[in-house]
Amino acid sequence: MLSQVSRKATEGHSAPAARPRGKARWSIALLMGFGILINYVDRLSISVTQKPLTQDFHLTATEFGILSSAFLWSYAIMQIPSGMLLDRFGVKKIWGASAVLWTIASVLTAIASGAWVIVVARVLLGVAEAPAFPGAMKATGLWFPRHERGLCTAIFDSGTRLANVLGLPLIAFTVATWGWREAFWLQAALSVVFLLAFLWRYTGPKARLAKGRMTAEEYSYIVDGGASSEDLRPSSEWATVAYLLRQRKVWGLSLGLAGAGYVLWMLLTWLPGYMQTSMNQSILQSGIYAAVPAFAMFVSELTIGGWWVDRVIGRGANPDKIRKGILVAGMIVALFTVGAAFSNNAVVAIIWIAIGSAGIALVYVTSNSLPALIAPEGSAGSLAAIVNCVNLLAGVVAPIVTGFIVDVTGHFFYAFIIGGVALIGGLASYLLLMGRIEPIPARELVKADAD
Repeated sequence: MLSQVSRKATEGHSAPAARPRGKARWSIALLMGFGILINYVDRLSISVTQKPLTQDFHLTATEFGILSSAFLWSYAIMQIPSGMLLDRFGVKKIWGASAVLWTIASVLTAIASGAWVIVVARVLLGVAEAPAFPGAMKATGLWFPRHERGLCTAIFDSGTRLANVLGLPLIAFTVATWGWREAFWLQAALSVVFLLAFLWRYTGPKARLAKGRMTAEEYSYIVDGGASSEDLRPSSEWATVAYLLRQRKVWGLSLGLAGAGYVLWMLLTWLPGYMQTSMNQSILQSGIYAAVPAFAMFVSELTIGGWWVDRVIGRGANPDKIRKGILVAGMIVALFTVGAAFSNNAVVAIIWIAIGSAGIALVYVTSNSLPALIAPEGSAGSLAAIVNCVNLLAGVVAPIVTGFIVDVTGHFFYAFIIGGVALIGGLASYLLLMGRIEPIPARELVKADAD
């Protein structure tokens, strides 16, 4: 294990070591991406079922917005506890338990006898999926050298985009062909597939090395590249959270992401409904249209936010300037989503949304890579959870505010305008509060159990 001094030395601008034999770390990135994909199919499919659900349970737009946001209530509340659990017990135990719970939530939705059952199931889903992103960010810190974390983050974060590109059209087809309940049975089956794959394949680097499932060369490459230690955890999780909450850098990152998160969750929850009601598209058509911005996000984060960022930093560019520049540029491009407010044509509106969504993807992939880069040693899960919690508070508000605006005005014009205001606020947070992208000094650490 590297000492704190030698670990800090890897954080500068020195050239990374030559690529090693072995690709075990990339299999972990793909596994986490598969988990995030299933997560997002679970949480987004409710948007595709808006029409049949509102008809079956006689819901208004505001009531559907409340039902949709029920997932985010518990998801946001459980972020910080899930981060602390990840730092104490490790990724495998917490993600494994989570996958069991989110499978149960899908089954409950499929057999729901009333809207209140779906609300309960959505709250359970929020509890179950709360460790998803903090766990993926923590695993990134454990498994990847610092100069490869952009692409790793892009790979697991791309699961959120593929959920729209592949998952929502599949869910829309299932709803249109068999019904909305069958869509949730399909989700449950996919969740079981992931659970089995995760329990079979995921370990920490040290355990993988001991089992002979990765090369010593790759292990050294990961550790010498500044990977987080598997052997340390905070001496007190609550004290660590309190310490992180006092850091201006943490608030700059959190509020910045929340600005983009407001618009993202507005789109994730309401884009199919927007296409169905404002643009007179069918359920299946709305699922296909919703895939277009997701595909733009997928391409944007993999090519620019992942591959390009890692490439230029690996060649010696200043990591702070590159990552900060991507955040600012992404927020500016995200403002293109406001263009949909002024369009009455489905194709034109989706083009505006797709361009803006590509910018949101750059913000997300960069922000999601930062907890593993700036967190005190052993605290990446807690820091990621704080950032995600603040982000999700905006996500809780967005579906309800959007539903209220639609009920009052009958259209989405002001919903997109408010989204633009949120983006400007997020941009200001990145510029004025976050400061340099550099590690936060660590508190006291103790020996942790191996993951």
